[in-house]
Amino acid sequence: MPDALIVAHGQPGDPGPQQAATQDLARRVAAYLPGISVQGATLAMPGALDVARDARLIYPMFMATGWFTRSELPRRLQLAGAATARILPPFGSDPGLPVLCRSLLEQAAAAQGWPLHDTHILIAAHGSGRSRAPAEAARKMAADLAPLTTSCGFIEEAPFIADAARDLPYRTICLPLFATRAEHVTDDLPQALTKAGFKGITLPPIGMADDAPAMIAASIRAAL
Repeated sequence: MPDALIVAHGQPGDPGPQQAATQDLARRVAAYLPGISVQGATLAMPGALDVARDARLIYPMFMATGWFTRSELPRRLQLAGAATARILPPFGSDPGLPVLCRSLLEQAAAAQGWPLHDTHILIAAHGSGRSRAPAEAARKMAADLAPLTTSCGFIEEAPFIADAARDLPYRTICLPLFATRAEHVTDDLPQALTKAGFKGITLPPIGMADDAPAMIAASIRAAL
């Protein structure tokens, strides 16, 4: 059984790809943690949480603390026999995330030859019609990136991405605050940016960043 388990939401209609992606993430995190067993599972894949039994730590691959991390994940862990596992703050609340985001923005701006202080940052996030937590997490990131010029757009609440991205300068970097590369990233985000006539550049979802596994590993190491 794992010392640490990374748990993502997954894709209920097609759970296989996201389950495989979470397991791959766990392998990359484990490479930074010799002697520590790290596995990955999604809530959407039937039976995947069975590996949680006797796990010491759970790292939620979610962008905000909300119903899934406070209610559904503990319930599912209890059903899997892992009621005593310690649930860490989610990926979106990881203390290393603002530093990771700023580093990615610096690299992207440098690659374009743009001074970062003259570049607009569009933070694209999920949002929610029911909970304030996802939007608050995005706005906290905007505050953490100060004094950079930022704005936020959301999939499921106003200001919607298509509206937030409209008329932005060409020196704009879209920073997608999503933990995985699922439909919101592959479909909803590019459609909204196209609708807005967005002329800037778009980074991969933050959960797919090359340095994300090292950041996650650092949090797991500190908690064990």
